[in-house]
Amino acid sequence: MAKTPAPEAPKDESTSTVGKGKATPSRAEQEAARKRPLVPDTKEAKAQRKAELASARERARIGMANGEQKYLPARDQGPQRKFARDFVDAGWHLGEAVMPAMVVVIVATFIPLNFIQYWAFVALWVFIFFVIGDMIITSIRVKRAVRDKFGASKVEKGLGWYASMRSVQMRFMRLPKAQVRRGQYPS
Repeated sequence: MAKTPAPEAPKDESTSTVGKGKATPSRAEQEAARKRPLVPDTKEAKAQRKAELASARERARIGMANGEQKYLPARDQGPQRKFARDFVDAGWHLGEAVMPAMVVVIVATFIPLNFIQYWAFVALWVFIFFVIGDMIITSIRVKRAVRDKFGASKVEKGLGWYASMRSVQMRFMRLPKAQVRRGQYPS
């Protein structure tokens, strides 16, 4: 005896839907649904972008302080500039004492004796002339050492000025930081 399939339930015409079953949205509703910013400007995205920039700046600052070529500005890049930096950092220079000397002179101006004030300024000017002489000697020595190491025709322009300006800065304030100890001149 074969089973006959169960008869299907008759469809009720009153429950069937015609079309898509919902109202068509207006044009204004469709445009509002499509509008979104090209770059999401959420608070989280701003905070993340700010943190990424801060970490990138910190990496660049540390890299520049350590003398990594990738992070150095154009004026500090190159083997001759590195040689000049190391040459200057290996020696003692009068220019490192200019700021402390100026502080001493400023303190001396508060002493109400004209004699002390006058001689403090005279001593400062004499010291500055010695610093200028030290800068000139440093410039000549760096150029000569670079000429001996890299060749006379390959000496970069402005190398003496670069070295003399570095010699005036206090050692702990120099950027990139000193990579050699005092007395450890580059070969």
